Amino acid sequence: MNRPIIQLQRFTAVLFSLLLLSGCLWQEEPRTDLERIREDGVLRVGTLNNQLSYYIGSEGPTGLDYEIARLFAEKLGVKLEMKPMFTLSRLFPALERNEVDLLAAGLTMTDERLANFRAAPAYYYASQKVVYKKGQWRPRSLSDLAQNKGSFTIVKGSSYELTLQALKQQYPTLEWNAVEETDNDELLRQVAAGELDYTMADSVEVALNQRINPDVTTALELTEDEPIAWFINQTNDDSLYGLLIEFFGEIQQSGELAKLEEKYLGHVDSFDYVDTRAFLRALESTLPQWQGLFKQYANEFDWRLIAALSYQESHWNPRAVSPTGVRGMMMLTLPTAKSVGVQNRLDPEQSIRGGALYLRKMINRIPDSVEEHEKVWFALASYNVGFGHLMDARRLTKTQGGNPDAWSDVKQRLPLLRQRQYYQHTRYGYARGDEALNYVENIRRYYQSIVGYEQTHSQSPQQDEIALIDGLHTITPPATSTAQSTLAEGDSTIEQNSAPVKTASQ
Repeated sequence: MNRPIIQLQRFTAVLFSLLLLSGCLWQEEPRTDLERIREDGVLRVGTLNNQLSYYIGSEGPTGLDYEIARLFAEKLGVKLEMKPMFTLSRLFPALERNEVDLLAAGLTMTDERLANFRAAPAYYYASQKVVYKKGQWRPRSLSDLAQNKGSFTIVKGSSYELTLQALKQQYPTLEWNAVEETDNDELLRQVAAGELDYTMADSVEVALNQRINPDVTTALELTEDEPIAWFINQTNDDSLYGLLIEFFGEIQQSGELAKLEEKYLGHVDSFDYVDTRAFLRALESTLPQWQGLFKQYANEFDWRLIAALSYQESHWNPRAVSPTGVRGMMMLTLPTAKSVGVQNRLDPEQSIRGGALYLRKMINRIPDSVEEHEKVWFALASYNVGFGHLMDARRLTKTQGGNPDAWSDVKQRLPLLRQRQYYQHTRYGYARGDEALNYVENIRRYYQSIVGYEQTHSQSPQQDEIALIDGLHTITPPATSTAQSTLAEGDSTIEQNSAPVKTASQ
């Protein structure tokens, strides 16, 4: 055959093969959202910096949304990248621009949001409240509120604004001011300071904020409990959405979600106005004197936990003495003091050092089946009511079908140890379990107040002060920031001066 003809045939064959290959490439299916996340190896989560969703604590990143997101990233087999926004108004635009894969920031499901985005299953519920300063004029109805007797400001673009817009159809005189460049923490602070008459917040946020602003209280509840959920973009791709449904079902079934909710929300229901005001005064006047010792001897514990324990015991009075013979900053008994090498219980340094050591000894007695972050609550209950009675409460929990390793379940049974119908069947009999429960929950509330107080009085960094460190967006104020007291030592994901900043919620 003619050589040019043979070459032409070969060229045609190669060209045809290339065309076929190109056709296959053109027809290749695009990556799903799930495939893209797994191939990129990173889950990008948009969130807000507050004490519920995500902040940098003394032991590193923490928060309810952060911990759930970490579990979801583990399920995906990828790294987690938290991307905190400074205002609510930045969250959904960032999702629309695909700068993040999902939003996890305590966001309420609303009809408007569901029209444009997809919501994962609800992971807790909260109602919307109008709040005011205790002692000021209180609107007791929407008709009162519509009289516009005071300044009423909310965060622009929040679910609260949507609620008010709907109510305005029924109460046309209702007026409010919607501000974009602010956050709910700031508005609640202004209400507490008397600079603003009213604002809106959800029930969980009000409960947390009252730990640092006890004068903030509820005037009206405008909604029933509403679902709080994560959000993703509304697309034809169901891969990420389907896995989110599966994931939340799994952590609900396993009890992991309940444990996390207990960790962050389990102590917020009870509020004592007088006690909280007294504690905040002590935070400002007394704690600075002893803070250095708490930090020095906390060892592996968060120093704020040891401080909260000490306040519960002695109100930070180094000379405190009880009728039963316990004394000092940590109110140690004589045998307990000897067991941890304390010679003088009235010496604040010895007492704090000994109290932290004794807490570690108590935690070591708690069964390993209890998760590490919950062992401290079991240990504190044991210290108050006795180890034997704590074990009775765990056995009673199991008998009643609860989880003896979950504080959320066991704390419900502690008060039953006072009732004859229950304690007559236990090994150690009658116990004031309700006092042990109050003891532990008080410490948790004091701890949360210290965390919130530090956040409120820290310097708010700017957007350009956020740094990406090992896949976590952390906030790094200047070296002169007062937030240096919240150092997260030893965590490679956090620079030495990292500290949380307040942003909008809901």
